[in-house]
Amino acid sequence: MKKLSAALAFASVAAGSALAAPVTYNVDGSHTFPRFSYSHFGLSNQLSSFSNTTGKVVFDAAAKTGSVEIVIDLKSVNTGFADFNSHIQGEDFLDTAKFPTATFKSTQVVFEGDKPKAIEGLLTLKGVTKPVTLTVTHFVATAHPMAKKPALGANAFTTVKRTEFNAGKYAPYVGDEVRIDIAIEAIAP
Repeated sequence: MKKLSAALAFASVAAGSALAAPVTYNVDGSHTFPRFSYSHFGLSNQLSSFSNTTGKVVFDAAAKTGSVEIVIDLKSVNTGFADFNSHIQGEDFLDTAKFPTATFKSTQVVFEGDKPKAIEGLLTLKGVTKPVTLTVTHFVATAHPMAKKPALGANAFTTVKRTEFNAGKYAPYVGDEVRIDIAIEAIAP
């Protein structure tokens, strides 16, 4: 019973501290997966993902401020087909030989009540930087039930045009608009 009381006390303190001051969280790469989808000749919407993502999130619920920095290893693309993984890394698309990563750096976090509803920032892909807005569809900041540390999780999405990032081969037959979704979890050190 003493251990349970101590665990509950820690959880409430950790959750309270996550809400009382800026906390820096490290992205949990084993639970953070950017995905992208696009129309393939109008036949289907293809879904692909990246399996290696790093970064950090700073969140201050009391001040209603935050920041996000994400780095995606583009060589970790998973289309579901090994040959296409290589093809999409080619010069006409991601060009991972010259541009092995994509980055997102927030410029502003927009709150609705106590939670972020949008994250404005700069997406750099294939050497091109453009402003994007991530729409947040889910957000929670709490104590991680296993790590016993402050943690947060979110889901967000945006839509970009491939042609604006010099990756528009076969557009418009292969859709120019690409939806990017990210499921992110991050834990304080």
